[in-house]
Amino acid sequence: MSAISTIFTALFYLSLAIFLIGMSRKIYQYWVTPAPLKIPTAPTPLTQTGVVMRMAREVALFESLFKSNKWTWLFGWLFHVGLLLVLLRHARYFWPGDLPEIFLLIQPFKYAAFAMVIGLVGLMGRRIFVERIRYISAPSDYLMLIMLLVIGVSGAIMTFTSNHTDVIMVKEFASGLITFNWADLPTEVHFLVHLFLVFVLMAIFPISKLLHVPGVFFSPTRNQVDDARKKRHISPWALKQEQEHAVKLDETLGQDNSEGK
Repeated sequence: MSAISTIFTALFYLSLAIFLIGMSRKIYQYWVTPAPLKIPTAPTPLTQTGVVMRMAREVALFESLFKSNKWTWLFGWLFHVGLLLVLLRHARYFWPGDLPEIFLLIQPFKYAAFAMVIGLVGLMGRRIFVERIRYISAPSDYLMLIMLLVIGVSGAIMTFTSNHTDVIMVKEFASGLITFNWADLPTEVHFLVHLFLVFVLMAIFPISKLLHVPGVFFSPTRNQVDDARKKRHISPWALKQEQEHAVKLDETLGQDNSEGK
């Protein structure tokens, strides 16, 4: 392998390790963090089935964002749906051997790249032109959007212009990462920039605001049943404090009774 292929192969495994370890750690933190109160937001589901349906609408349709701001919902939904379709199309590169038929059905969705880029441009415009959003935006918010835009635009350039890259080499390189049968990758600058930024995105994902992807499933305002009147909700740490307080109270009352006698 060439030196550049060796470097990018090492970068892939490094960024993948950071991504998996970071995501596992964050999900574990979310999992063990108790919700101190019953705080589902209205309209609240009264059954577990209702919670599942609400979460499905939130994940697929961004229901709460739609009710909050239609423009933000439109650009956010375009970006996320476009990104999902682009990722599904990219799975063909990592699949060793012949592709299953399902991948062939996904290929016409290559124009989803435009939806992804349009969504990102809209979200960037929101950060720049909406004063109250600009006021609370940090430099990292802009940098994240710029990085996603460069990834999306560079990918679209390779797909829809004459600046194509060798997709056979891309598939051999990508599938080789999975099978450990490493191969050379194309050396066009736009492809290397595209791939490098993808690796950077993987590495910083667990410490960025993009972590709302798994975080939404652990949000107590979304995943709780509104049954506070039927069943008492108490966190483990609060229950422990209550039990300790009860023991101390019993000891105090016992001492008072002994002194009274």
